[in-house]
Amino acid sequence: MASRTATGWGRALVFVYGVFAIAATGRSVLQLSTEFSRAPLPYLLSALAAVVYCVATYALATGRRQLALVTVGIELVGVLAVGVTSLLLPQDYPDRTVWSDFGAGYGFVPLVLPVLGLWWLLRGVRRA
Repeated sequence: MASRTATGWGRALVFVYGVFAIAATGRSVLQLSTEFSRAPLPYLLSALAAVVYCVATYALATGRRQLALVTVGIELVGVLAVGVTSLLLPQDYPDRTVWSDFGAGYGFVPLVLPVLGLWWLLRGVRRA
């Protein structure tokens, strides 16, 4: 039987995901409502990050392991893809977003968080 995702260190993970869900949602709403025409793609990607963080928080908190794996995997791909493109095309990212520069504006937590999340979700899979 799969262990619960919100026990032990998982509680801390749920908390951090929750904080990022709130922060990313607030930032993306502000960016989309006040500066959308300035950089539509990065701000839409910021909104996508917010949705991913919200769904990941829900999935981790409620023990929906498959949904958590999918959303945390999307998060890792997103932060890597946006991180690379924001470094290669800085003119397309006039303001920082959650995933730009690999999450530098958030202390690189967006880069580390999905790695920790995947580790937490996949730990013990070989034992099962």
